[in-house]
Amino acid sequence: MLYDVTQTSPAAAPVQAAPPVRRRRVHRAWFVAAVTFVTIIGAAAFRSLPGLLIDPLHQEFGWSHGTIGAAVSVNLALYGLTAPFAAALMDRFGIRRVVAVALTVIAAGSGLTVWMTAAWQLWLCWGLLVGLGSGSMALAFAATVTNRWFTERRGLVSGILTAASASGQLIFLPVLSWLTEHHGWRPAAVTVSLAALAVVPFVWILLRDHPADVGQKPYGAREFVPKPPPVTGAARRTLKVLSTSVRTGTFWLLAGTFAICGASTNGLIQTHFVPAEHDHGMPVTTAASLLAVIGVFDVAGTIASGWFTDRFEPRRLLAVYYALRGLSLLFLPMLLGPAVHPPMLFFIVFYGLDWVATVPPTLALCREQYGEDSAIVFGWVLASHQVGAALVAYLGGVVRDVFGTYDLMWYVSGTLCAAAALMSLVIRRAPAPALPAVS
Repeated sequence: MLYDVTQTSPAAAPVQAAPPVRRRRVHRAWFVAAVTFVTIIGAAAFRSLPGLLIDPLHQEFGWSHGTIGAAVSVNLALYGLTAPFAAALMDRFGIRRVVAVALTVIAAGSGLTVWMTAAWQLWLCWGLLVGLGSGSMALAFAATVTNRWFTERRGLVSGILTAASASGQLIFLPVLSWLTEHHGWRPAAVTVSLAALAVVPFVWILLRDHPADVGQKPYGAREFVPKPPPVTGAARRTLKVLSTSVRTGTFWLLAGTFAICGASTNGLIQTHFVPAEHDHGMPVTTAASLLAVIGVFDVAGTIASGWFTDRFEPRRLLAVYYALRGLSLLFLPMLLGPAVHPPMLFFIVFYGLDWVATVPPTLALCREQYGEDSAIVFGWVLASHQVGAALVAYLGGVVRDVFGTYDLMWYVSGTLCAAAALMSLVIRRAPAPALPAVS
């Protein structure tokens, strides 16, 4: 029987009020992760454009595929080589300042391309400026945020932040391909510039460098972690970490597998998939839409990979990912054609789930092996990823110029992925002794 305690008689005994229910506040770390996610999405616009530029620049200026591929190679190489230094600069000047400057440099480099008339200007604007800016926005940024703000759910968070780049590709690629086909490549370049600038206020107002800045513990931590003092000598520290880490076999295995990862994704598919499909008669917008669909499934695959990384052995996950990717690339030459058919859709879904699923387990292995220097070590591993991507971006254009087809690149990349699967299994299981933090 129910009674309304507000209607009791004066003789009734007083009813003690229930204690107020304490609502659990969402930890600030999740807001920082959300801002980081949006920031990477905004910066991802530049990742969607290189494959769309090849044919328009070739037609307007008469530049060879190899020449344009060389500019993309400079961009990809600097994207990787800048990352470890950017991680050290974040320790020195803070995340907000480095990321805000990086976004501004990306906007300047992309915007200046609309006035270029010579190939060296493409290398300068898109290769040098956008490469340096994007390198500071690389996955080392996500690794730094994850390491500072989280002690639990690191695999999941790294997977979500890695998926942000794919989400940006999903958002921008169809728009940029439509602009390129109907209005030329210049409006697309301006769109990239404006997208990078639009994110700067969010970074400056909402992003925080460390949990101690807002008086909180990292998510999952039992004790308060004071903010470390700025680390001076960023370049010297970065090089010292490299000189120490290269003495371990694990570093070379991680760098080698990640170089193959970059070669088979950013260097090959992201740069050459659209022109390859266009060679087979498929409209550019249709091919770009397929690449965007890869981004859809990449989001799911990368987040799932982060969840798996918290529960399974990372090196075995890497072996499975690389083996499946290599198998799919070997079948790709038979699937290219003027129309979208079910086998191609199966490849897009399959490849999308595996696109950057390698990042969370690779980052986890860096964290286990190299401790406090893991973000910088991962930056160097990412540099190898981008060197591999840059090499294949250039060689893919050369192969297309020489043979008139990209088929050789698909087969070589598939074979390299099989080698990466074997290399992953060789990585030692037990963590190596943690390297001392280099000051």
